[in-house]
Amino acid sequence: MRGLFDLNAIKEELKTTKELTNNPNLWDNQSEAQKLLKKQNILQELVNKYDSIQQDYQTCKEMLILLDSDADISMFEELEQYIKILAENVKNLKLECLFSGEVDANNCFLEIHAGAGGTESHDWAEMLQRMYLRFAERHDFNAEIIDMLQGEEAGIKSVTYKISGYNAFGWLKAESGVHRLVRISPFNAAGKRQTSFASVWVYPEIDDSIEIEINEGDCRIDTYRASGAGGQHVNTTDSAVRITHKPTGIVVQCQNDRSQHKNKAEAFSMLKARLYEFELRKREDAANVENAKKTDNSWGNQIRSYVLHPYRMVKDHRTSFETSSTDDVLDGEIDGFILAMLTEQSRKRGI
Repeated sequence: MRGLFDLNAIKEELKTTKELTNNPNLWDNQSEAQKLLKKQNILQELVNKYDSIQQDYQTCKEMLILLDSDADISMFEELEQYIKILAENVKNLKLECLFSGEVDANNCFLEIHAGAGGTESHDWAEMLQRMYLRFAERHDFNAEIIDMLQGEEAGIKSVTYKISGYNAFGWLKAESGVHRLVRISPFNAAGKRQTSFASVWVYPEIDDSIEIEINEGDCRIDTYRASGAGGQHVNTTDSAVRITHKPTGIVVQCQNDRSQHKNKAEAFSMLKARLYEFELRKREDAANVENAKKTDNSWGNQIRSYVLHPYRMVKDHRTSFETSSTDDVLDGEIDGFILAMLTEQSRKRGI
């Protein structure tokens, strides 16, 4: 929508949008109506957040005035908490003003794939899974597992989640790429330092306002027995669905529901999202087509390094943003990396 917060422009745009939605002929074109209502909701959300921040700012000013006349320790501590919350909300609003993509407000799918290295990389993939689940929890996003393949000894080989919430894709889109871990291996009796890789792929859920045509004749649909927890059902019914899109080679699969019909519908939703992202990246930069086929999980391709030995540091190689608070990062505090990446992208666009 915009990379610079202009409240007056946003309110003016919101006023115009509301006038358009009040048109009795709005639903003659359902696709356009859905786009308009979605735009109105995004604008209203930005105005509400700004108003809330303004109100909190006024509260802090009033508390400061009271503290000038009465140096109360409990009030000082309360003010300190207010300021921390205010700073966090301002940072989040700044981030959301950088969400300028057509589908940034949408839900998204997040895939994690372990690189070569067996148990070590499977464990790293599971650590990344926890990091993103904690991130989703911190931002009040809902995380629903779509598909998972467990490692033989520990960790996971791959996992797919649907992350639902306002601006979920906007928050997570910059996380796509290879993530590298350096640590003393807990699976090596000699206590040697180990380097592991895992890839993360994030793509938006596509709603009905964006038309993506899929010819079922271009798809191979396979069913198989779901794996993992779920009781006897997973061993007796071919409820899991895998769809291969022949023209692009994109493969999606879903096994989170007992119903094959529901799993098929979810898989087609994922395929629609993957095809949209595939075409978008191809238009933006031909070089990124290789990304859509999965970046190589190996040396030289990583977007971020998580070093736990011989020193502790997490560094993003695209922006040079880094922090020594490795435990916090692995606990889901990755907002700083996201802000740095979105700011860099906006700078390149001249915003």
